[in-house]
Order: sequence, then C-alpha cells, then structure tokens
Amino acid sequence: MIFKSLKEISPKTLNSRKHVKIYLGVDLKTYYTAVMYLEKKSRVIQKEAQTLIFLHEKLESHLGSKITKKNIFIKAPLCSKAKAFLEACGWKVWQENV
Repeated sequence: MIFKSLKEISPKTLNSRKHVKIYLGVDLKTYYTAVMYLEKKSRVIQKEAQTLIFLHEKLESHLGSKITKKNIFIKAPLCSKAKAFLEACGWKVWQENV
C-alpha cells in the first residue's frame, strides 16, 4: 500500500478505550484508507469485530467523509466467524498468529 499521507488517530479522540492503533491514509487516487492494527494474546471474537466496525463508523463521522478502503492487521488468534463478519463488511483482513 502506498499513501500520499498517513497519520495516526488516537482512539481517545473517538471516545474509545480500545487498545488498537488506527491510521488514516490518503492513497494515490486521493481515496481515504483506514488501517487498524490490533495486537493481543487472547482470541478476537465476533463481538469485538462488531466494536471495531463501530469504531470505523465513529472515524468516518469524525472525519466527515467516507472511507473507501478498510484494512485490518490482527496479531492474535482470530475466530473464523469474526473473520467472515469483517470480510462481509468490506474489510481486508491480514492475520498473523501468535
């Protein structure tokens, strides 16, 4: 992925206490891209995937624009239902097992 600009958004600005890193980038075609990085020891389940989707919606409302590309990097065990849910919502899921 190549970006013109990439900046980190703190979860506190979105009124969230999640331990996730959020990056907002502008690609070469000037589309917004959201990149989330989640690292934890326990399994990521479907309920947590729903909170990540909600966090993305908060990011769109904070930005005031639609984010077209959504990527998530997960460094944790991932439930198959959570992965299917994220992919059904338009996310590109990159997973690294711990």
